[in-house]
Amino acid sequence: MTDAVAVPPAEEPGDHLDGIDGYVRSDKGTHRLQLLAEGVHCGGCVRKIEQALAAEPGVTEARVNLTTRRLNLAWRGAVGEGRRLVEKVEALGFRLVPFDVERAQEDDAAERRALLRAMAIAGFAAANVMLLSVAVWAGHAQGMAESTRTLLHWFSALVALPAIAVAGQPFFRSALQALRAGHTNMDVPISLAVILAPAVSLFETIRHGPHAYFDSAIMLLFFLLVGRYLDRQARGRARQAATRLLALGARAVTVVGPDGKHRALPPRLVEPGMTVLATAGERIGVDGRVKDGTSEVDTSLLTGESVPRAAGPGARVFAGTLNIAAPLTVTATHAGDDTLLAEVVRLMEVAEKQKGRFVTLADRLASWYAPVVHTLALAAFLGWWLVAGIAWTEALLIACAVLIITCPCALGLAVPAVQVVASERLLKRGVLLKAATALERLAQVRHVVFDKTGTLTRGRPELVDGGGIPPDALARAAGMAAQSRHPLARALKRAVPGAAAVVGVREHPGYGLEAQGPAGPMRLGRGRWVTGEDAGEGGAAGLELWFADGTGGTWRLGFEDAPRADAAATLRTLEDAGYAVELLSGDRRATADALADQLSIAEVTADASPADKVARLEALRERGVSVLMVGDGLNDAPALAAAHASISPASAMDVSQTAADAVFQGDGLGAVVDTLATARAADRLVRQNLALAFVYNAVTVPIALAGLVTPLIAALAMSASSILVVSNALRLGWQRTALGR
Repeated sequence: MTDAVAVPPAEEPGDHLDGIDGYVRSDKGTHRLQLLAEGVHCGGCVRKIEQALAAEPGVTEARVNLTTRRLNLAWRGAVGEGRRLVEKVEALGFRLVPFDVERAQEDDAAERRALLRAMAIAGFAAANVMLLSVAVWAGHAQGMAESTRTLLHWFSALVALPAIAVAGQPFFRSALQALRAGHTNMDVPISLAVILAPAVSLFETIRHGPHAYFDSAIMLLFFLLVGRYLDRQARGRARQAATRLLALGARAVTVVGPDGKHRALPPRLVEPGMTVLATAGERIGVDGRVKDGTSEVDTSLLTGESVPRAAGPGARVFAGTLNIAAPLTVTATHAGDDTLLAEVVRLMEVAEKQKGRFVTLADRLASWYAPVVHTLALAAFLGWWLVAGIAWTEALLIACAVLIITCPCALGLAVPAVQVVASERLLKRGVLLKAATALERLAQVRHVVFDKTGTLTRGRPELVDGGGIPPDALARAAGMAAQSRHPLARALKRAVPGAAAVVGVREHPGYGLEAQGPAGPMRLGRGRWVTGEDAGEGGAAGLELWFADGTGGTWRLGFEDAPRADAAATLRTLEDAGYAVELLSGDRRATADALADQLSIAEVTADASPADKVARLEALRERGVSVLMVGDGLNDAPALAAAHASISPASAMDVSQTAADAVFQGDGLGAVVDTLATARAADRLVRQNLALAFVYNAVTVPIALAGLVTPLIAALAMSASSILVVSNALRLGWQRTALGR
């Protein structure tokens, strides 16, 4: 884990803040600003920014999201105070710019490429320096001439010094920024060790000394970069997914002016009262009420329901929902950061912030690691130089050995090594882990909450009841359905794949389809519209269509969103292993109860909004229950983020995959059982690795202080401890795991 790795700005200091007041949103005396915090890499970075801003008078909110690096800042007072607050954060070593999704993605990709390049340089240099070192070691045993040994040392220096200067940049920048801000971090002692070892070795080479430790420095750097890259990859996957959620609410909105002209505006510039156009097949960009037009809106992102809802004049619509049938003009009531979609994002970020309590051990040790190591190294140097009376160069090498041997590589790899092996194991089973702390939290789960549509069920309606309709009439109905994007129409078309398309089909948004048949007008759609009377709509939770063939015959076509094939077996396995199981759905009560009866689920909550789902999980959390949430819709996204741990199917919306800690492939729910079993096994291995790492430090640090190891032996010991914890982690790859009590 590191603190800020600031990228030096190309422009003059402060130039990038020009015009920042134009991004401030004000409402009733409160000003808000959303910024991208460049250089935020760990929980320590988040705490520094939030604590610095919270101490400022007038600041009412200062929240940094670690995944997206987005800073939400709110204050009371003058609008111009925003620039002063930004400058205060930048004085800590971070760079703030107005938040932009594309910029966040580009910066993250650039950081990963730079880290990979540094790792490749360090690895190449380490391999070559070690070859030269082998020759030096062999020469010591065979009486190598001093000139030959010095020549080999110079070759090692020519390879190692440029590589260290380039590959060590991630650590050097972080350490420098921390020191400039008046504090230390874990990269300060690492940087000292990486710099001092080759510096003393260069001095020894110049004076033809027998020992040089270029190999120690470059090997140490390579192992550190490997660990840093693995950690960055895990964080990067979650960050990339999170930016897709933010992009959903950042699409341009078509505004209709008083003169009837259309213009595209970013959502943040749309004001309440403006008229917005949403064409068929387009996502609505604002919250508002329909001014003109009749259509059907797919609200599954918000409610989880697979059946679209009718939307006519006066109906409420929300940003992010999909307009299916016909164009709508909408009077905006909320836009940009005030929409329901934005509220879902905020709910997710608040919930994710709560996960910050489960930081990795390296984060918890960061506050005291650096001063303790500095003190030990300084004590070793002064003790051996001033008290024991040895040469300062030898004392400095002992101090370097202390810095190297206390490097927390084994401790830092104790968790990531298990995560990598567990991630690979789960990936072979179709499960992708996205969050760095997911395994730790999954191992603590004892209560599993399932969404209904698309999670316990397939999320795809299928025709199950033709109501005795003749085959030729069913074919005509399917031919009409081929002209619609309605989910039930698509299901009907799938049920009769060979049906010929009916020509001249007219769609009546919110009602159904109409066409001229051989014997008269044919209608396919809502029961009341097709039959002219109350046909018992609402049966099967609205999963029905009615068809009239023009001859007086009418038939009800029933559909069902069937449970996944292994849903019942998965629930039984979980209950047998001691897990409590619950259904939490935004669907109607009748639909949720019917599925619960079918799968024998005792605890059911229906008609739940996104906020209701979060509230239910919070109630369970207050009772001390660790909850796993399994869901797939935007309405599940805040709950997925709020839960102790979360899993989403690969068929889920990008938004839900963003919020979830893991994503599983395939049509079955067995991946949930596999994930929990693997998490429990990984938890045991992590505890073993942490114990090994602590034992390593307890044994080796006193030996290093006693001056009994050289920097090279220290680097080898550090590497050996890392190999030990990695080897222990590899056992998970071939172990059999079972979900037991």
